[in-house]
Amino acid sequence: MVFLGIDIGSLSCDAVLIDEEKNILSYSVIPTGAKNIEAIAQAKKNVLDAAGVMEKDIQYIIATGYGRTRVKERDGAVTEITCHAKGIKHMIPDTRILIDIGGQDSKALCLDPDGNVVDFAMNDKCAAGTGRFLEAMARALEVDINQLGDLDKGATSDLVLSSMCTVFAESEVVSLIASGTEQKEIAKGLNRA
Repeated sequence: MVFLGIDIGSLSCDAVLIDEEKNILSYSVIPTGAKNIEAIAQAKKNVLDAAGVMEKDIQYIIATGYGRTRVKERDGAVTEITCHAKGIKHMIPDTRILIDIGGQDSKALCLDPDGNVVDFAMNDKCAAGTGRFLEAMARALEVDINQLGDLDKGATSDLVLSSMCTVFAESEVVSLIASGTEQKEIAKGLNRA
């Protein structure tokens, strides 16, 4: 008996297949793209193929994320806030603060010792501080998003970006590059913001 979880977010569609003992059998992370129904089907196929499991063997399907209602064969739908709390309690039981930097929003959750959400805050009005912001900055700096964290090593300037609005910040970064400012100095400014 296996269980399938699907998280359909704005940037990625994530799927995980677990067994009765909560062991991860397989997982898949693919871009959501414009056709989220197709992303759901592909993520599901990926985890089934990787685990060598047939669809008929799935006991229960839980969907989460902004597109959770798009998972037609779901048995239940749960908010990502609840899923984060349950997941982190299982993986790292002593966690009390969890931060999720999503594609369109960022969330900070405060958990009690039992892993229940006691408070949370969410930035969903602007892309500042989200995955889209980080993608835009990586694109403007012409680096892979995974390089952003280390890019500021050796930077010495006190550069401060004037805007954390994704659109304005990207424009500012492009202007700084055009004026000859080094990537590491811009990255330091981004990390300071």
